Amino acid sequence: MWPLYAAGFTTAFGAHGIAANLGAGDKGLERSVLYLGLLLALYDGAEVVLKPVFGTVADRVGARPVLLGGLIAFAASSAVFVAVRDPGWLWAARLGQGAAASAFSPAASALVARLNPRAGHGRAFGSYGFFKSIGYTAGPLLGGTLVWAGGLTLLFAVLMVLAAAVAVWSALTVPAVPPLPKSRQTLLGLARRLSDGTFLRPVAALAAATAALSVGVGFLPLSGAADGLPLPATGAAVSALAACAALVQPWAGRALDDGRLTARAGMAAGLALTACGLTAALLPGVAGMLTAAVLIGAGTGLITPLGFAALAAVTPQERMGQTMGAAELGRELGDAGGPLLVAGVASAAALGWGYAALALVVALVSLLLAVRRPPG
Repeated sequence: MWPLYAAGFTTAFGAHGIAANLGAGDKGLERSVLYLGLLLALYDGAEVVLKPVFGTVADRVGARPVLLGGLIAFAASSAVFVAVRDPGWLWAARLGQGAAASAFSPAASALVARLNPRAGHGRAFGSYGFFKSIGYTAGPLLGGTLVWAGGLTLLFAVLMVLAAAVAVWSALTVPAVPPLPKSRQTLLGLARRLSDGTFLRPVAALAAATAALSVGVGFLPLSGAADGLPLPATGAAVSALAACAALVQPWAGRALDDGRLTARAGMAAGLALTACGLTAALLPGVAGMLTAAVLIGAGTGLITPLGFAALAAVTPQERMGQTMGAAELGRELGDAGGPLLVAGVASAAALGWGYAALALVVALVSLLLAVRRPPG
């Protein structure tokens, strides 16, 4: 399992480590906001398009080859920029990294499910989510340190070595999990499976959690600055959010496996906590910002392992990659949609109204999860 945790860390660190430091690494990007925005969108755009595709490929040829191929491609894409050292090649390196992460991320999730019994999925996905959260947390800080020491070239070089090392580690340690025989699936059958409530409810919860997490990381510092808070205080709030999200995930996974928590009730509670956190962001000063960070982090940390475990529990083993790829697509849409919703409402009214709008959406998803349909 450890190489799979390392793969989760790699994709998270690669996403945030570079995204947070592109402008600092190339002064020309500071003057071209449009080009910087396009570079930031390339990674996520590739993931939105390709994750479901590579998830299906993992079911067809096996998740392990897709995992190894994605890690090798990530290392190769990073090596391109290290070799040419030309900012004009940033778009190619970033697009290649996003496409590669689209392969090894859902493959790693599928292997987490395949290599663990259903009774241990909570712990497995809790640990996987913990290391992914560590990657998201360390990315901006460690990436900024590397860019300060050696520019974007050093950051890409570290990512190249990291992905290559994880690929070798995975090749030596992760067992082969052959694809399972499966019945022929029509497009209509796929649409029915992906539109069923047992799939849509966890994916909606994961998308809402990711939207709130992205908004918390991106907009809480802006709220703190508007309240006149110093930069260390706003940075501490983001760190508290990330730390809570990381620490709660293993606990939530263990509680699920031990029967102390059900996936549905846990996700509903996590969404309620997240909605309360977004509401707390309306309060002024340090107290409001830190309360929002802790509640959003704890809520999203509760949802993430439970959502993936719920999906794994209702998915046939032979279609695990397809499901994980589609679930990752839902998270990516939440990652993009949350900030867009808050920014759109804030531009028409105020940032507080943006928080309130997203809090309402998250609360509605929580209610949908909490309400049980009558039998029959």
